[in-house]
Amino acid sequence: MTNDEVQEFVTKFAAAWASRDGEAFLALWHAEGVLHSPFYDRPVAGKELGRLNDLLREIAPDLVWQLLDWTARGDVVVIEWQNTRNVDGRRFDSRGVDKFRLRDGRIVEERVYADTGPLRAARAGVPAEPLIRLAP
Repeated sequence: MTNDEVQEFVTKFAAAWASRDGEAFLALWHAEGVLHSPFYDRPVAGKELGRLNDLLREIAPDLVWQLLDWTARGDVVVIEWQNTRNVDGRRFDSRGVDKFRLRDGRIVEERVYADTGPLRAARAGVPAEPLIRLAP
């Protein structure tokens, strides 16, 4: 893919999140594409992305997705992002990375890398605890 083609994909992906438009997400995917994410209980088929977007809007109507950075090599695009939303009346920020494999400018595979621990703790009403505490 050329740099312009990658930039076009990244721009469309960010615009789909900004609009939270299921059709805009579907347009980015091959029907046989697969999303792997720690946020869901199973892999998600590309053809399901419109419905997944609707579900996310129901669960987190105030979610704001922000593009932080991106890079690409060949048909692989990596996007760093931040989500912001309210959880129990408090602002909650989380960051992650999506790694895409594209074919003809559309997604055939997406892998989401994100730490779900803080969100799980917030949902349970307990503070997030570090795995290792460093001595001062």
